[in-house]
Order: sequence, then structure tokens, then C-alpha cells
Amino acid sequence: MKIHLIYSQTTLEFNNETNLLDHLEKNNIHHEYQCRSGYCGSCRVKIKKGKVSYKDTPLAFIQPDEILLCCCHVESDIEIDL
Repeated sequence: MKIHLIYSQTTLEFNNETNLLDHLEKNNIHHEYQCRSGYCGSCRVKIKKGKVSYKDTPLAFIQPDEILLCCCHVESDIEIDL
């Protein structure tokens, strides 16, 4: 799968072996976070295209066009506001 970062015009290959936040950090792309478990919402970003899911419903409040980088599972190629 591909993760396209709109603001940085970067596209990364992603294989769901880790969470999205960890994968971005391994590729030297850093975004704010705190809990890494879906509780606080500080890793929230807008998703423009694609689909993600969550194993467990996150406790942080998110809008339908937002995802939590720390705990989402990527289901298809996505575009996010990063």
C-alpha cells in the first residue's frame, strides 16, 4: 500500500507491519503524539483519500475525515495531510 503525504509531497510504501506513526518516524517524518494508544488524540490528522480501520474503537474523539496515526490500520492506499 502507499501512503501519500500531501504537504510534503512524499509517498511511502507501507506494509502494515507496524503502526502508521512508527512507520512515519522510521522514514524521518515526525508528527506530534503523546499516548501512542488512541486515548489522547494528539496524533490526529486529516485523511483525504483511502480507508483505515481500528482494532479497538479509539477513546480520542475524531471526525469522520480524521485518523489517529498511532492506532489505525491502513486498509488501502491513503492520502493524509502531513
